[in-house]
Amino acid sequence: MKAFFVYVALAALTLAVFAVWPDLDLAVAHRFYDGGGFAGHDALDKFGRDVFRVTPFVVLAAYAVLWLAKRLGRWRRWAPSGRAMIFLIATLAIGPGLVVNLSLKDHWHRPRPYQTQDFNGPDAFKPWYDDQGGCRRNCSFVSGEAATGFWMVAPASVLPPPWRGPAIVAAFAFGVCASLLRMAFGGHYLSDVLLGGLVTLIIIEIARMLLWPRGRDPSESAPDVSAAGGGGRTAAEVVEAALAARLPAKPLA
Repeated sequence: MKAFFVYVALAALTLAVFAVWPDLDLAVAHRFYDGGGFAGHDALDKFGRDVFRVTPFVVLAAYAVLWLAKRLGRWRRWAPSGRAMIFLIATLAIGPGLVVNLSLKDHWHRPRPYQTQDFNGPDAFKPWYDDQGGCRRNCSFVSGEAATGFWMVAPASVLPPPWRGPAIVAAFAFGVCASLLRMAFGGHYLSDVLLGGLVTLIIIEIARMLLWPRGRDPSESAPDVSAAGGGGRTAAEVVEAALAARLPAKPLA
């Protein structure tokens, strides 16, 4: 709960700061512009971007494999619970997917840095609150790759306590690096990456409060709620029970 209010406050502060001083975006972008253009044109740069784009989906697939192997009795160590898998899929689909890429980026017509006249592009610079720029779709506000990068906090947060803390620190570092890379390539302004990451972090916290309303450790498997007669169960418990029923665990041969 505390993290939710921190992220909301940071998002509000970011919106206010860049509304009052929109030229901050240009000042930071100029740090990555050498007069001839932004980075991101050679094969190594493109490979680095692909690593940050693909890694979150690889992590999600790895968690799914662990969950399935545990359900089939092929893996006896830690694996995410069914509820944790719902949490991971929902936050990735809603945050970077629905809110950022489908809603904001395609309907908020802010030109990217490399598209603006300040960096030899065709369009005028627009602050974050002006959605009437020259970009038509897949625009600058907010950053999809920053949102996906900071989504890595979600899988880190469902790990058991010995690994959880270092993994969350690494997830935040991953999001920061993905954001810096997008700014270095001229794809986004600082406000774009900050708000892209914060939108995802807010959605992660909302999903956590909905799926674990009683403060249970998200790294633990849920008790067998199918035997409880259905009384007082949350929607997450119903879905998790259905997943368990459809894939009964099998003992190792």
